[in-house]
Amino acid sequence: MNSKLVQRQKIRYRIRKKVSGTATKPRLAVFRSNAEIYAQLIDDEKGLTLAAASSRDKQILVQKITKVEKAKLVGNAIAQKAIALGITACVFDRGGNLYHGRVKSVADGAREGGLQF
Repeated sequence: MNSKLVQRQKIRYRIRKKVSGTATKPRLAVFRSNAEIYAQLIDDEKGLTLAAASSRDKQILVQKITKVEKAKLVGNAIAQKAIALGITACVFDRGGNLYHGRVKSVADGAREGGLQF
């Protein structure tokens, strides 16, 4: 019997086979821990992180709101950084997590911020 982590890792690898980022259309990778959430824009061709945002950023950390609301702010922050770099489109990588709750909230925040995927 597989543990949750092994199962999630298998799903992650299956997603990564199909999803890849370029310089013009990077991969928006989301990592969700129990307490925090992190988002990165990654150019897989060069192996570079173009921009990153997390719930540990100072302006998000000081706010006393729920984790789902913080995740939306993280999505919005990554979108602002992407727009500043001249990136308007990306591909979404949910990192093996189900597309609901905090992961969905990051995606919604990024869409509201101006990213298209």
